[in-house]
Amino acid sequence: MNEQKAMEGTLAARSTANTNNTKVWFITGASRGFGRIWAEAALKRGDKVVATARKLESIAALKAQFGDNVLTLALDVTNAAQAKEAVQQAHAHFGRLDIVLNNAGYSLVGTIEEASAADVKAMYDTNIFGAISVIQAALPLLREQGYGHILGTSSNLGHVTLPVIGYYASSKWAFEAIHESLALEVKDFGIKVTIIEPGAYATEFGSQESLKFAAGMDVYGDFKNKFFEQLQNMERGNPDATPNALFAAVDSENPPLRLSLGSQNLAWVTDEYNKRLKEWEAWEDVAIAAQG
Repeated sequence: MNEQKAMEGTLAARSTANTNNTKVWFITGASRGFGRIWAEAALKRGDKVVATARKLESIAALKAQFGDNVLTLALDVTNAAQAKEAVQQAHAHFGRLDIVLNNAGYSLVGTIEEASAADVKAMYDTNIFGAISVIQAALPLLREQGYGHILGTSSNLGHVTLPVIGYYASSKWAFEAIHESLALEVKDFGIKVTIIEPGAYATEFGSQESLKFAAGMDVYGDFKNKFFEQLQNMERGNPDATPNALFAAVDSENPPLRLSLGSQNLAWVTDEYNKRLKEWEAWEDVAIAAQG
């Protein structure tokens, strides 16, 4: 318990290091879950936020509570033209954008056989192409400023995977690769990139609004029931404990490329990568022979 309190104190100290410098955030998917929590936390610490969501009424309370410090915009990230317009409007409204946070996304539930190509494409339109549209709209403005910080909400499932949500995990693997390449491409422009990787949290991500189900097949019924049972027993973190971690990253002169959130991620990812290394090593002679 003492160690946990000490860690929380360290995070709080880091997150307040630069709070004299008010930041301007652009956040997608701000209506609920992490997006809403992070938007409110940024506003409460005195930052300014452009909060976006598909339905403007879902974020109206932010405007009522925080007044001129928040700009609320309707944005369906699958509409590239609307994304460009929203980013430009946000930049014009506050005069700059310090942080662009791609948080909009949802999970497709279904085995690899069950999900249709249309199901997968629709999820990628939001999780991948939506994020790309926002990034591409923001980059010219951030380059002109000479600074900026692009954040993207990924998951620990960007490194590991689970059955039944394999397509969702695949979108996060793609998300990770895109942002890692982006970080190398924009570094010389003064633009930073951080991938946020939450573990299991008690957010609204499990709600009907954040999940879409593929048409089921009876042959997978028992398997999926056991999987859902395991998920229900999974320990979940408190999402309200996460904002200071984000503030520590955005206030840092040298933020991490990857920011893991949660106490269980590192052990799981380490175990999975150790398994991969052992398997590659076990088949190394075959790999070398294939060099020719």
